[in-house]
Amino acid sequence: MSTLTETGNPAGSAEAAPGRPAYRVTGRRVLASEWAKLWSLRSTWITLALGLLFLVVFGVIAASRYTSMTGSPRMDRDFARSTALSLSLFGANFAQLALGVLGVLVTAGEYSTGMIRSTMAAVPRRLPVLWCKAAVYGLVALVVGTVGAWIAFLVGSRIVAGTPAALTLGHPGVVRGLLGAGLYLGLVGVIGAALGALLRSVAGGISVLVAVFMLVPGLASLLPSSWQADITPYLPSNAGQAMYALTHDATTLAPGTGLLVFLGWTALALAGAAYRLRRGDV
Repeated sequence: MSTLTETGNPAGSAEAAPGRPAYRVTGRRVLASEWAKLWSLRSTWITLALGLLFLVVFGVIAASRYTSMTGSPRMDRDFARSTALSLSLFGANFAQLALGVLGVLVTAGEYSTGMIRSTMAAVPRRLPVLWCKAAVYGLVALVVGTVGAWIAFLVGSRIVAGTPAALTLGHPGVVRGLLGAGLYLGLVGVIGAALGALLRSVAGGISVLVAVFMLVPGLASLLPSSWQADITPYLPSNAGQAMYALTHDATTLAPGTGLLVFLGWTALALAGAAYRLRRGDV
């Protein structure tokens, strides 16, 4: 009598349960996946380096120009009222473009390559992907922006030492301004990621980003004077600048108000991206 040997899996083994997933999707694993994808791209390293370079180099150039023109009758009146903080953060307008563009690439880049289908197959609920992408890249942009702002100020304050623009870290509002600049750049990165997910186009996302932060503020100056005071301070770029400005007047928002307004714009961009992600096909 022959003995039959069972070659299949023993009863009760993990493999015996048909349809049982080999892994469980958790927020921590989605975060780890998005972190790995972010740093696997060469464009991440290049664009972050450019953002840091813009912030530091343009700040140093502005501080050096101010020092060379101190006491000169050719100095512009507005430029003469600059402080070490405003001079050091002169490059924030250029850094925001680099960090915002990378945010667009983080999300829209997956649509252009088709990788988004694999991502959504692994995380079928969809929205955790958006939240994790925004959180991971927003944190990276925040760190880069904050580090760049502090380096630019430490170098710039040495350059303008002994001039009317001289400030130290102990001056009221300086530390708040440096932290506000880093937070502003981090939120710009989140808005870029949201625009990329909303428009699903690298070119479209970058175009809207540039229009919102660079073109719209200039066009707002064409509005009637009676409208400008009610509209201009609440534009994303102007509200963001209020977060790190040292002084404020009747035409600008207070730092706390500027932060709330800019958080509102960020939430609006994320809400639009979430709606399209839930309603549209990938």
